[in-house]
Amino acid sequence: MELIPAYQKNEAFLADVKAHQLNKSTVKLWWLGQSGYLIHYNNTNLLIDPYLSESLTRKYADSKKPHIRMSERVISPDQLTFIDIVTSSHNHTDHLDGETLIPLLNLNPRLRMVIPEANRQFVTERIQMPTDYPHGMNDGEQLTLGEVTFHGIPAAHNEVDRDEYGRCRYMGYVIKIGGKKIYHSGDTLLFPGMAELLSPFKLDLALLPINGNDPARGVAGNLSIDEAIDLGMNIGAKLTVPCHYDMFRFNTADPKEFAAKASARGLAHKILQGGEGLEIQ
Repeated sequence: MELIPAYQKNEAFLADVKAHQLNKSTVKLWWLGQSGYLIHYNNTNLLIDPYLSESLTRKYADSKKPHIRMSERVISPDQLTFIDIVTSSHNHTDHLDGETLIPLLNLNPRLRMVIPEANRQFVTERIQMPTDYPHGMNDGEQLTLGEVTFHGIPAAHNEVDRDEYGRCRYMGYVIKIGGKKIYHSGDTLLFPGMAELLSPFKLDLALLPINGNDPARGVAGNLSIDEAIDLGMNIGAKLTVPCHYDMFRFNTADPKEFAAKASARGLAHKILQGGEGLEIQ
């Protein structure tokens, strides 16, 4: 099956990013596929949960859940030589990919990384770095790195799972950058008190998964289309952008259905294509 083409990729994608790097006053975000984003503001380039390899396709090629790629890759990690901060929301490979992160670390020697503190040992083994390398967070905590402030938010994948010290293994982040507040949920279902936790941030943008929770797929689930719309409305986000679809055939959702239902309910939203940018208003 032919891959879904990227809106822009490789040199065209990099040209768009570099053009915005000359703009010091606005925040711009690009979707890299699955739950991966690049955010630029002023002197900071922030990479969120990037999956930019074929590692899962190879790993599960002969299994009962083959990870057959649906969309073109926007960019290879060895072309991203300007990244300042990278995040991982949890330990699943499409959010913590060694084949993406190790090249990034080699090319960006001053790169800083934000992770759930509960995952420190696992993360550093996967990315082949010393255990004291990442900046660890727990829910309810705040971390500032240069121009970016992160607020730790719990995620339920499928439950709000904590280690023996009570630290979240799955997290989302509210990211404050350039005067804008962006919520990246990581992988999550709805959990009690979620909307009440997020509403006070008065979010400019919510990035929410929509691929749903089907136990037959054999993987942990996420918000469904209807649940993502409910959450976007209940937290009062100015704009909601769906993600976590069109990467693997066995675990996806229809963004057109999201758009139709969001429009019917009056939720401000934007469907991005791979490599497409969005200036955050």
